[in-house]
Amino acid sequence: MHSHDHGHSHGDHHHHHHHHVSPGDVANKAFIAGIALNSAYVVIQFIAGLMTHSMALLSDAGHNLSDVASLALSLIAFKLAKVKPTESFTYGYKKTTILAALTNAVFLCVAIGILGYESVNRLLHPQPIEGGIVAIVAGIGIVINLGSAFLFFRNKDHDLNTKGAYLHLLTDALVSLGVVVSGVIIKFTNWYWLDGAVSLVVLIVILLGTWSLLTASLRLSMDAVPDNIEVGKIEQVIQKVKGVESIHHMHIWAMSTTENALTTHLVHHIKHELQHQNIQHATIELESAAMPCADEEC
Repeated sequence: MHSHDHGHSHGDHHHHHHHHVSPGDVANKAFIAGIALNSAYVVIQFIAGLMTHSMALLSDAGHNLSDVASLALSLIAFKLAKVKPTESFTYGYKKTTILAALTNAVFLCVAIGILGYESVNRLLHPQPIEGGIVAIVAGIGIVINLGSAFLFFRNKDHDLNTKGAYLHLLTDALVSLGVVVSGVIIKFTNWYWLDGAVSLVVLIVILLGTWSLLTASLRLSMDAVPDNIEVGKIEQVIQKVKGVESIHHMHIWAMSTTENALTTHLVHHIKHELQHQNIQHATIELESAAMPCADEEC
């Protein structure tokens, strides 16, 4: 990374530092910690689920495994997003962040289908399970999920993948709480059907979360205008600029889950002046003194 300027990042970051420390750098550490914590927990939960025959624990394990997968995908995507552009990939690999979010959503849908089938089976044919152990194992999950979610909290509004991770881990904590409650109830009442029922509720919760991730990542992969951007507002901003007569052919799309791009045609009097100089087609990027070009060449 850019270790050489971390020392003075606070003092003078306002003029040249803003494009160095990206949200990705902060997120990286959170992703690695989240992956480590959740992987260990998935193993514990899976073994406990098999030993106690609890479908709710296995569903929760599946859910946590999907978290690990999504965290890993996001981490890889962040790394790829930093790759410098090449001749064939002129934008670098930024779009992989969007594909990662999409892959993750599709993967989750498949997992929900498999676990859902098993859970319905359990509802119809309940099996005795150890409620106490289920409750304890799921209890550990609450702590791990809340701890992991906290890692992503400060960064969650910068990027679709980080937000996805944060929301995932929060719903996970709630899901684990549900499994704890069902374990305790089963311990005292022997209502074994409750395990299958809770498992289905868990899956519905995941499905609702996944649906928004799926639609958001699909939108972005089809170059839709990102949610947090209003085209009308941007047109107004551009039209206020001195010398701009009119604006058309505006396109705004996401290059990655953190960066957006815009192309547009402006009718500007520079073009008119250039035609006198025998230049018929000009593409002009406007820069301001406050926000100069961030590339090395400038």
